[in-house]
Amino acid sequence: QVQLVESGGGLVQAGGSLRLSCAASGGTFSRYAMGWFRQTPGKEREFVGAISRSGSTGYADSVKGRFTISRDNAKNTVYLQMNSLKPEDAAVYYCAAKETMFFPKTGYDYWGQGTHVTVSS
Repeated sequence: QVQLVESGGGLVQAGGSLRLSCAASGGTFSRYAMGWFRQTPGKEREFVGAISRSGSTGYADSVKGRFTISRDNAKNTVYLQMNSLKPEDAAVYYCAAKETMFFPKTGYDYWGQGTHVTVSS
């Protein structure tokens, strides 16, 4: 059983940056693809991006070029660096894990509790 804990959310001005972290425990972190998702009230959870266990990444078009996912297997942690933030990026951000060699957009098995990101205009 994998436990995931996100941190780093908060309030930032539009155009600013924020880095989210997701610490994993209870499994072999290096075997997992890690995904980031976000959700706003009344909307479905949205794929943001993911990183494979080998470090390959994929992103949603809405964040491509602004967000970067990285991982530190020694620290069992995945990061989401968010730059040039826009008000529409405000959401609860979740990390997720799936034991696979790919970086899928769906089908994750483990989820964190989420961290709030607010972007002021």
